[in-house]
Amino acid sequence: MKILFKFILLIFTTSALAQELDTLHTTIGETFDFGIEVQNNWKKRDQLLADLESGKKNWDNLTKEEGKLFEKYDETYGSMWDIEGGGCSWYCGAGGYTVKTSSQLSPNGVLNYKSENLTDFSYQTAWVEGKSGDGIGESIEFSFPPVHPRVSTIIIANGYIKSKKHWKDNSRVHKLKMYINNKPYAIIELKDVYAKQLITLKKNLGYSERDDLDILKEKENWNVKLEIISVYKGNKYDDTAITEIYFDGLDVHCLAKGTLVTMGDNSLKEIELLNIGDEILSFNTETKKNEISVITELANPIHKDLIKIDFSNNTSITCTKDHPFLSIKSQWTSNDPKKTERDYEISNVTLLKLGSKIKTLHEIIEVVKITEIKSEQKTYTIVNLNKNKTFIANGIITGIEKLRIQKRCTKHSL
Repeated sequence: MKILFKFILLIFTTSALAQELDTLHTTIGETFDFGIEVQNNWKKRDQLLADLESGKKNWDNLTKEEGKLFEKYDETYGSMWDIEGGGCSWYCGAGGYTVKTSSQLSPNGVLNYKSENLTDFSYQTAWVEGKSGDGIGESIEFSFPPVHPRVSTIIIANGYIKSKKHWKDNSRVHKLKMYINNKPYAIIELKDVYAKQLITLKKNLGYSERDDLDILKEKENWNVKLEIISVYKGNKYDDTAITEIYFDGLDVHCLAKGTLVTMGDNSLKEIELLNIGDEILSFNTETKKNEISVITELANPIHKDLIKIDFSNNTSITCTKDHPFLSIKSQWTSNDPKKTERDYEISNVTLLKLGSKIKTLHEIIEVVKITEIKSEQKTYTIVNLNKNKTFIANGIITGIEKLRIQKRCTKHSL
């Protein structure tokens, strides 16, 4: 009787603790599709890329159908399994972190189910827990260095995604208990859908006090632990699988789609169409001369809270608040100078406001209006060049993304 009472008390206590935690519900993102039609479209895209590289075709005379093919199947992606394209993402600026799991299923021939599959940016692999049963109590833990940019969103590809059959056959996570630095934080409730799921956090994770980099570097790593507390049962196997967990966040500055970048031959190209190896025009802040630089790293994270800046010459640019521009005094200026100084290789940044004067290739222009944009959208920037730290966006001299601390993109090493 005592044993039964203790068991009931344990269940009640656990339930009460769980009720005290907030429940975070997911937003449904991209629906997965790796079927025959999609596979054939990728083959067409690969052939078109080969024709472009060989000179049989060129970018200027693609058909409408070929253009749509590249819109849907971005040329920066190596295959349909890639989660991020060659242009990379918030990650190239965000840098690395580590992942470990409480268990993993033993390999099956050439297939493995190791913890590293959670962070390999591939829909073809998955982590599968190795505990007998459906994995209740098994956990995943991420450890971030103190200088890591803050995280605002967790993105999960739940289940064994590589085919709809694999996804149905294996168990998927229903609920995760989330810990921050080993303290219970929230319950994440996932939907049982064959689609990407996004969890927008109520509070950004990571260190917000980032003014002094030396002090920041001395702080302890911060950790996120996710514990499986319930699952959606698989049709065939008890094993619970997660294909990928990745993040989005702050502290990476960018420009909106459609921003025109001046190339090395003085032509204009949309920022979203840039490729590593492209030659662009840059401004040498020491010699005060224009020079040709080569792109060595790109990024395209999703951002909220952008601003649109209108100028006196009837041009405008949409960017993050911390994006730096070159002022009339050859000094960097942004709408959030403290953040720009804190996170990037730039010092003595001034506040960009109404009346601020900005350099372009041919004239000095004045800021006449600044409008906040709250909608979420994909943004783009140049992270690094082979020389110089500037490029020309909508005719305006702007700074590259290169961070104060060199970060390694674990997916796209250059």
